[in-house]
Order: sequence, then C-alpha cells, then structure tokens
Amino acid sequence: MDLTVAVGTLRLANPVIAASGTFGYGIEFSELTDLNKLGGIVVKGLSLEPMEGAPAPRMVPAAAGMLNAIGLQNVGVTKFISEKLPALRAFRTPIIANVFGHTVEEYVEVVRHLESAEGLAAYELNISCPNVACGGAQFGGDPRLVSQVVSASRTAAARRPLWVKLSPNVTDIALIARAAAESGADALTVANTYPAMSVDFRTLKSRLGNPTGGLSGRAIKPITLRLVNEAFRAVKVPIIGLGGINSAEDVLEYLVVGATAVQVGTASFADPRACERIIDDLARLCPSGNIPTINKLTGTFGANNG
Repeated sequence: MDLTVAVGTLRLANPVIAASGTFGYGIEFSELTDLNKLGGIVVKGLSLEPMEGAPAPRMVPAAAGMLNAIGLQNVGVTKFISEKLPALRAFRTPIIANVFGHTVEEYVEVVRHLESAEGLAAYELNISCPNVACGGAQFGGDPRLVSQVVSASRTAAARRPLWVKLSPNVTDIALIARAAAESGADALTVANTYPAMSVDFRTLKSRLGNPTGGLSGRAIKPITLRLVNEAFRAVKVPIIGLGGINSAEDVLEYLVVGATAVQVGTASFADPRACERIIDDLARLCPSGNIPTINKLTGTFGANNG
C-alpha cells in the first residue's frame, strides 16, 4: 500500500500530519506515540518573543468537539531553536514550523530566525492573527493583507516551502486562497478553528478565561470539507485539510474533495496516538477500498457522476 504524498516539493511518508497547537512542540509526544510514523508534525505557533497566552481555563468540551482559547502561548522562536528543535532532529518525520505575528515585520523576523536553523522542512503561516498596524483587522480576512504578509514571508523564506493556514471566518475562501497562492504560498492549510462561545447561565460568565474561543472537532468537519473543496477548485497549489478528523474514513473524504494531505488536531487531546492509529487504519482501509495509491484519490469528487 503506497501512502506517500507530495505537498509541493515536500514528500511525506503518509498524508497524516499532527496539527499545530494540539501536539505541543512534538517532542512531548515522543514517549506516547511513534513520531517516525507520522507524515509530519506542525509545531506549536512561534512568535518573535515568548507569549504567556490567555487566562485559564483555556479549553472546554463542546457537544461534538471542544473550544479553546490558548492565546498562542509559546516559548518564542529563539528558545524554540535552542531548546526544542535539537531533540526533533533525531526523528525522520518532517517538522513544519508554524509562524505568526501581529505585524508583517514580525512574521518576517520569525522566518528569518528559522532560516538559519537546521531540522525544519517547511513553514506554516498562521494568518488568523490580528494585524495591530491596521487597527486589529485579521490578516486572513482581507486579500490585500494576505498578499502583503505572504509576499514578505515568501521573500524571507528562501530555504523552505511556505504553507499558509487560512481562517474559515471569511465570506469567500476562494478569494483568500487565490491571494495567498498568487503571493507565493506553496500550499494552503484549510482551515483554522471557528469563533464560538460557551457560557454558564448560573454564573453569567464564559466557561473559558476569554469571552470566546475557537471551535474544533467533529462538529466542524462538514463545514471544512466544503471549504477545502472550494479552495481546491480555486487554486493549483496543494491543499492540506484540517477539521474534525478522527478516522481513516475522514482522511479519505478530505482527499476526495481536494486535499493532498490532512492535519489531525483535536483528536490528539483524547488519544495521543490518534495520528498513528489513523495511519494504521489507512493502510488497512485502502486495499479494501481498491485504493492502491492514496495520492490518486485527491480531487476525485464527482468523477463517477458521468
């Protein structure tokens, strides 16, 4: 069974990638699961300076998933390079650095720091952050801001592929996808979490430390499947699907609508071995479904409709 896929120039042993923010820096899971079996690992988002994150509580269950308001807590890019990345080099799994900032200049500086480090396979820009230079407007909601941050980061990222993680909180994801692709994105991750709330009528307060958080898990899969298909039809660069993946069947459905690979997020909170389990299940499911080469499945939605 051939599970290999190519996300642009980056070849993965299988299409299952651990998503940013749900798998720590990767190394924390090394005693819980076989990191060498994963298609890739996207590390916790990295900023120019360390960030403490949002007040507790930061996570709360939802009916078919969870809400989180972590606040992008991280050690900062310098400590990541010196304290986290050396241990990750022991594994053959591609490591992708998730990058964010609150100005275009911050994105560029984080990438420049990472350019001098060894052991990374690609960068993933999180453009769901507010741009403080533009009064807090989200980068990912405006095609002009998308073009600015992707173009600047593309120039800085001379050594490695540049993925762009899109926000689902947009009117037309095809428009945003085209802006990112035309500005130099090598692949698009679709999509980040959905803005949501969870309140307690007894206390009249949010169940999170913040008033709102991001909804993830099984509840969002049908919505994100549509976004992946719309992005796939809008651009030529590979799409990485992310949203509610818990099984091998979920992975194949994302591939059918246009994804080349997927990222597993919330499932890892309930089961640290979720990625490994899904990969094993794919190896069993594909032969029974007469799928000898998994990458041939991408974008086949509607192919049997005559």
